[in-house]
Amino acid sequence: MRNALPPHNRLPRRDFLKQASLNVLAGTAVASGLSSLQAGETKKAKPASGYQLGAFTKSFQDMPIPEVCRAFKSIGLDGLDLTVRPKGHILPENAEKELPEACAAAKEAGVKILYLTTMIDEPDKNAERILATAQEQGIDRVKIGYYRYKQFGTLAQQLKETSKKIGKVAKLAGKYNVLPCVHVHSNAFLPSHGTQLYQLIQDYSPQEVGAYVDMLHMVKEGSGDGWRQGLDLLAPWIALCAVKNFSWERGEGRDKQGHQKWEVKTVPVADGISPIPKYVAALRELGYEGTFSLHSEYKGRHSWKELSTQECLAQTAVDAKYFRSLWQ
Repeated sequence: MRNALPPHNRLPRRDFLKQASLNVLAGTAVASGLSSLQAGETKKAKPASGYQLGAFTKSFQDMPIPEVCRAFKSIGLDGLDLTVRPKGHILPENAEKELPEACAAAKEAGVKILYLTTMIDEPDKNAERILATAQEQGIDRVKIGYYRYKQFGTLAQQLKETSKKIGKVAKLAGKYNVLPCVHVHSNAFLPSHGTQLYQLIQDYSPQEVGAYVDMLHMVKEGSGDGWRQGLDLLAPWIALCAVKNFSWERGEGRDKQGHQKWEVKTVPVADGISPIPKYVAALRELGYEGTFSLHSEYKGRHSWKELSTQECLAQTAVDAKYFRSLWQ
């Protein structure tokens, strides 16, 4: 059942349950309030001010977590989007031991583990291990893993099956009061764009499943207005947002039909095709006041330039300063 709360009143699952209990004890007319909203009484969203800005640790995995915490603090970030997945900063099987250590290091450095990036795609032992430890450490949301688009001509059925898989993960996550967030990722992924994510999660409440929107991937698949329409549909579910940008570059040579090849490159936040100021404005209009993650994926063949870890950190500082300027 779709939740009727406006997006700027969206609470993390544990806070929602806590607030609901308080409302019952206080005798507040929650049902009446929801009915009036459903009848069309909406509030004008105020500009966002309580957001948190962190960075994805993928590009910094050659640094120990305590060092990453201190580095992120030095450039004014609020915390870490920490990889807890195969080839991540923490391996899933080590989560019980190493995640508490990471949280302690973050606290000592004056930052937080804002959320975890995982590869959870089913309710298995590693998923339970990560979610249980996240709950113990006060981490209330995680990015879950990916579902692939497979045989052409069967997308409708694939969407139904993927939605059920997300529901199974959500059921396990709910046991631990952790919100599983589904990331929009372009190319052959489900979902590849915002409207598709809406199709996948529309039957779950925002307290069961969160939307992880992305400034690069949503614009790459919907560069005209598709990204904005996706945000419109996903508004009540938006729980995380990735901050990154891209450009199209002419590739080497042509395909066998003679068509020019093109490649996508990750570029600094202020330099790409994604209209970051407009994206921010749309989120502010929706009243989003949540968590943002600078992705800083400036290593490897997908980057406009191959940067070292320290150069990545310096560029992240530049990106953070620019992004924060959009919220003043």
